[in-house]
Amino acid sequence: MIWLGIDTANTPLSVAIVKDGAILAEVNSSMAVNHSLRAMPVIEELFETVQLKPKDIDAIAVSEGPGSYTGVRIGVTIAKTLAWTLKKPLVGVSSLKTLAANAIYFNGLICPVVDARRNNVYAGVYENIDGALVAIHEDRHLGIEALLDSLGELDRPVLFIGKDVGMYEELITNRLKENSVIAPFPMNLPRASSLIYIAQQSGHEENTHAFTPEYRRIAEAEANWLMQQTKEKGSE
Repeated sequence: MIWLGIDTANTPLSVAIVKDGAILAEVNSSMAVNHSLRAMPVIEELFETVQLKPKDIDAIAVSEGPGSYTGVRIGVTIAKTLAWTLKKPLVGVSSLKTLAANAIYFNGLICPVVDARRNNVYAGVYENIDGALVAIHEDRHLGIEALLDSLGELDRPVLFIGKDVGMYEELITNRLKENSVIAPFPMNLPRASSLIYIAQQSGHEENTHAFTPEYRRIAEAEANWLMQQTKEKGSE
């Protein structure tokens, strides 16, 4: 079975083609390049590299978020378009779970972190149970302080993973002390091959038309509108 995996949820870009459990080709990049310009050329290059045509794939896995609104939409749009035109099954996978998969054999909790600006993050908490990543805390958007408070209550070793962890490393180590572990840099980029692996394990297939990204928070414009409505009601 041949899978195409696409992850454009955040700054890193990862695309992979996997056949019968073997990685045929994979591209991983952390360059801040517009995914709308780069993603499709990378996909086309990968197909040329492995000498396959898009019609040869059997399924598509895509990162469904959370992450950059634009990045998530680009990947999901590409995946849905390919799935629909090629009539192939589509599977969405959490971008945070994909990142956590890089550390699946860590003996403790795994906390993938993506910066969401203003001291907020997208984060989940996972643990390897019988060879599968299980969510201890579901993916969410919250303040870094609130995240560390919740992890402190668990009183267990936590591995923090993701290229944005460095922004909060000092705070993390000061708060969690010996329970904090920072992943080495080679583990900090999401891998589309891991995305595919998780998709295969899930056994879940999306309704291509109805499939939508998992942003885990409302858009900034909507948040500003709600804030303005609250202020106006308060002044009445």
